[in-house]
Amino acid sequence: MRSVRGYIIRRLLLAPLTLLGVTLLVFCLTRLVPGGPVDRILQERAISALSGEKSTGIATDSVSEREREKLEDLFNLNEPLWKAYLQWLGIRRSRVETYRAEFNGNGIATITAAAADGSPRLLEVRLRADGSPLFITPPWFRKEAWNLRIETGAERAERLRKTRGRSAPAPPGGNPPSPRAILYREAYNGLLQGNLGRSYKYNEPVMGMILQRLPVSLYFGILGALVAYMLSIPLGIFKALHHGSVLDGATSLLIFIGYAVPGFALGAILLIYLGARLEYFPLYGLTGTDFETLSAWEKVTDIAEHTALPLTCYVVGALAMTTMMMKNSMLENLSADYMRTAVAKGLSYRRAVWRHAVRNSLIPIASGLGGVICSVVGGSILIERVFDIRGFGMLSYQALMDKDYSLIMGTLLVSSIVIVIGNLLSDILVACLDPRITFR
Repeated sequence: MRSVRGYIIRRLLLAPLTLLGVTLLVFCLTRLVPGGPVDRILQERAISALSGEKSTGIATDSVSEREREKLEDLFNLNEPLWKAYLQWLGIRRSRVETYRAEFNGNGIATITAAAADGSPRLLEVRLRADGSPLFITPPWFRKEAWNLRIETGAERAERLRKTRGRSAPAPPGGNPPSPRAILYREAYNGLLQGNLGRSYKYNEPVMGMILQRLPVSLYFGILGALVAYMLSIPLGIFKALHHGSVLDGATSLLIFIGYAVPGFALGAILLIYLGARLEYFPLYGLTGTDFETLSAWEKVTDIAEHTALPLTCYVVGALAMTTMMMKNSMLENLSADYMRTAVAKGLSYRRAVWRHAVRNSLIPIASGLGGVICSVVGGSILIERVFDIRGFGMLSYQALMDKDYSLIMGTLLVSSIVIVIGNLLSDILVACLDPRITFR
């Protein structure tokens, strides 16, 4: 027991390092891959503009530059890779609010900032003869919470060249860009503070989107795992004890069919025949459109009706695989020497089966718990799509299709945490079922 406790402690200590390595790898890949979030967003807006949207009446280069800077601030693209990753983790301060304004011919930059009540207010920055700024602050403005810097024309041109390359807007007349006043506020605002960023596609907090979708996948995943194990373990024991019988052959045929048919294909068939044609079950979603107006019992019935078909598709594959795994393990243990020894010492065959064979046969099932828990959160993307279920798996798929990097990082982090927890639970269950296993 002491060795098991020590092993669990070591695994718990290694879990944060594992998660850190996974997130670092994916963060680097998303930052280095061509066609990042800024380019994708601007391409979508350019396509929308070409499709007939109203013109804003502002120069294209000016709009493009302001939008780029806003998006670059959002994704910390102006920072080095290591610094941006630390800011995403929340162990380094990042910019949470930024304002920019160019100096006019008189050396004055007017910044439109938000006051404490959210109303827009004007701030004025004057450029002295030596190039240092003179910040004129009204009484309502808390200067100590903000930082002010002057970005010279040369610095601005160099930044544009590094971040955008050939796509950097050319200054009018070939002159260097004008200097600007940059007012910004920094704070710890990352993962450790419960912030995973905002989705650029949906403009919502990533953490809120995950918490909204995760219960749906947990509901189907946990319920599907419970049903699969409750059916497959007794069925596997029965098939092993009656190996070669007619019932064993018939159930094996059904199991092989269930294993061969993909869950999404079965879902489409059930949806067409039991949903559309016979109208026994609803066609989509987890609840009906009038769910809020139903009574408590009617709500339970409505959820059960919407759950039946998707749950069947979730269970079929896991049920077939776990049943055959349980049967094969039982057959191996029934023919082991310790079974004959137990019976020879006076233990009845029935007690020997339930005390020794069944317990040892559960070890392979327990070792596969990690994979089952991973599917609990990820779910089946295709099944969720067939039944139009807004679960975590579908959210991950949408994030990849939209190249929504903040959402990709958030879903990946949750999936990694679940995988680590699942593997840890598998090892603990195996240790409880088989005391011969030692952890060093």
